[in-house]
Amino acid sequence: MDIQIMKIITTFFLFFVTAIAEILGCYFPYLILNQGKTYWLWIPAIVSLGVFVWLLTLHPAASGKIYAAYGGVYIFTALMWLRLVDQMPLTRWDILGGFIVLVGAAVIILQPQGLLR
Repeated sequence: MDIQIMKIITTFFLFFVTAIAEILGCYFPYLILNQGKTYWLWIPAIVSLGVFVWLLTLHPAASGKIYAAYGGVYIFTALMWLRLVDQMPLTRWDILGGFIVLVGAAVIILQPQGLLR
């Protein structure tokens, strides 16, 4: 497989895994504080946020463009989390918006002389 295609796949995968770590780091405290779950969930919350911060260091660069592109992947991932974990139905507008931000992230990542030079 072409090296550039591998970089693109790796970047999107890294953004997706980073989003999951960030969501978990916030979801566990939500369970503790809003749903009365065990305080032991602070441990995976802290670990998740630590992994999230570490994963940020693996992103192609620390710049506004990187975080803008990551934000699009995060929004899409958060919507998928809402549907798959929280079992909340998504409207067609949610789905459309999720795909729009994912396409927006792709435009930022794939632009000529963009993030993956």
